[in-house]
Amino acid sequence: MYGVTITELANKMKFQSIVRDIDLDSIVLSHPDVNRPALQLAGFFDHFDKERVQVIGLVEQEYIKTLSRERKVEVYEKLVSSEIPCLVYSRGQMPDEDMKDLCSHYKVPCLVSEKSTSDLMAEVIRWLKVKLAPCISIHGVLVDVFGEGVLIMGESGIGKSEAALELIKRGHRLVTDDVVEIRKVSDETLVGSAPDITKHFIELRGIGIIDVKSLYGVESVKDTQNIDMVIKLEDWDKDKEYDRLGLEDQYTEFLGNKLVCHNIPIRPGRNLAIIVESAAVNYRQKKMGYNAAQELYNRVQANLHKV
Repeated sequence: MYGVTITELANKMKFQSIVRDIDLDSIVLSHPDVNRPALQLAGFFDHFDKERVQVIGLVEQEYIKTLSRERKVEVYEKLVSSEIPCLVYSRGQMPDEDMKDLCSHYKVPCLVSEKSTSDLMAEVIRWLKVKLAPCISIHGVLVDVFGEGVLIMGESGIGKSEAALELIKRGHRLVTDDVVEIRKVSDETLVGSAPDITKHFIELRGIGIIDVKSLYGVESVKDTQNIDMVIKLEDWDKDKEYDRLGLEDQYTEFLGNKLVCHNIPIRPGRNLAIIVESAAVNYRQKKMGYNAAQELYNRVQANLHKV
């Protein structure tokens, strides 16, 4: 699991840091959820998720106002001394001097957001789930084709990058070439992205490295994309029996998630871009409830019954 520093979180969410003498780079988040410490402010620390981002909302602040200073400092200290990664105040609320002093003493980042509590929590959770998701790197090309994330795989030199370049010229968008970083953000969703060092670049044998964003414009690239299907390119084998109907979907698996997979044999003269486009459109049709192979099968069965 990847770690995210408080600096990265603060920069992404545009948080204001209130306590200045704390090294935000040295504190690393490893849990994607957040916690509102309402019960902790009331003194109940059993089952406390102290490894999470702690969010102080309007309700918590109003409750704090009902406490005597002695009791307030007591619960503050117990909360801040429990090794929480950070405190975030929503709705532009500012911590009082007692909280600032304790955060400074225990080296706990104290941050302020202008967002409402619900929006803040949802955005932090969504971003952290992506950043902290299990991740693998594989060899392939990821392209957004008609809104479907198509992962093209195959041996080196088989034509993955050339197919991606033709798709880009036909109006589709490149996510990454050569190395695909795949993150499991849920049990149903895999998200692909490019390593920072190769983002927007394609390698073409005989030509070298080209910058897709510079050559074809910003509309030709995309930073991340849900992966919906896999196309595996392989050399044509005349002795191999290939699926010609597609009645039953084939699958491949990444990080425990199954994806529809098509094995496409390659021969000179086959237009890979059109094949990938057709596969993406056919996949979308199946999601909408129409299966061309099943329709053909039904017609054949109906015709046989007539005979």
